[in-house]
Amino acid sequence: MSNKAKKYLILSVPVVVVLILIAATCFCQVSTGYTAIVTTFGKVEDYTLEAGFHMKAPYQRIILMDNREQKTPFSTQAFSSDIQQVDIVGSINYAINKSTAMTLFKEVGTDYFQKLINPRMLENTKAVFSKYTAENLVSAREELSVQIRDNLSQEMEKYGINIISVSIENLDFTDAFTDAVEAKQVAAQKKLQAEIEQEQKTMETQQQAERQKIEAQAKADVLKVNADAEAYSTRTKAEAEAEANKKIAESLTSELIEFTQVQQWNGELPAYVSGAAAEALPVLSLNALNSADEDAN
Repeated sequence: MSNKAKKYLILSVPVVVVLILIAATCFCQVSTGYTAIVTTFGKVEDYTLEAGFHMKAPYQRIILMDNREQKTPFSTQAFSSDIQQVDIVGSINYAINKSTAMTLFKEVGTDYFQKLINPRMLENTKAVFSKYTAENLVSAREELSVQIRDNLSQEMEKYGINIISVSIENLDFTDAFTDAVEAKQVAAQKKLQAEIEQEQKTMETQQQAERQKIEAQAKADVLKVNADAEAYSTRTKAEAEAEANKKIAESLTSELIEFTQVQQWNGELPAYVSGAAAEALPVLSLNALNSADEDAN
């Protein structure tokens, strides 16, 4: 190879390298989930590039805007309605619309989270927390998250930012408030325990009284049964005696009465007889006659 050819080859190598580099800058790749913003000398073009390979001018620049759902943690402080300080730890899930990515870049840039989302989210968080007492905040984390998300969604909608969710992951109160809550919970537990014990005692007393009532009723029923049985026995016996006397009375005649009297007479006449019998029948004392007979002998 001649010196002239060598010289030409040496001069052509840098040119080829430059041409290759220039050619490389004419192609770009956009990954799935991104929207490419095209700028020409800093000016934003009125079109965007979707996922895939694209050609562009070497002097144009490609800025990728992430359209995927993104999650960013945050932490802040707020005050409850009863002026209790609470440290908040949470996270926010959001995504930007492809159709408005170019406008968002023009008006805000790629740092839209720090410039738009985060300040408004912290402000809304403090506003929502100020509506609740510190004690109610503990049990209302889901409700708080929904309110913050709804408020923030209304403000971010005009920028093409979708607020998917806000999660309140941890709440940390001052030691004084935590001790007060624990003391209140202990007192509530003791009160509940006392109420349970009192209810138990009341129930036992009621059960004992019910048992005594049942026993007393059972005794009264037994006494009533015995009394009814005795009354029935007495009534039956009286009815039997009355029936017997009735039958005896129905069977009596004057002859039977006289015969019975004769059978039962001891042989002595009555010493005195009154009424009509006294005029018709002289009454003799057999005892006196016997005495007279003895005297005569």
